Amino acid sequence: MRSVFYVLTALGVIGLAFWAYRENYQTQAALDHASKLHRQIAESRARLGMLRAEWAYLNRPERLRELAALNYDRLGLMPFAPEQFGRVDQVAYPPQPGLPVLTEGVEVSSAAGARP
Repeated sequence: MRSVFYVLTALGVIGLAFWAYRENYQTQAALDHASKLHRQIAESRARLGMLRAEWAYLNRPERLRELAALNYDRLGLMPFAPEQFGRVDQVAYPPQPGLPVLTEGVEVSSAAGARP
């Protein structure tokens, strides 16, 4: 009886050692994957910063003004003038639909666009 107990205990220890060994390698693989993702995120942020700087450099007003002057014959681009802009009260907003009014179970629609 004692020998069966020793064999079962040895098998249990071997099983736990195998489980711990496998868990250790899975943990190491997960940590490697996380560090790769952190490295990719850092590279992407650096690239994004560089792209933003390039965009700001390419959108300089004096550069765009020179390009517009060089390509005036083909594009016909003109600089903005103050009379091209309007006021907010000149914007035509769509009318607001009227809300239905229920009286005694019968729907009566209110006038469209009417405001109280």
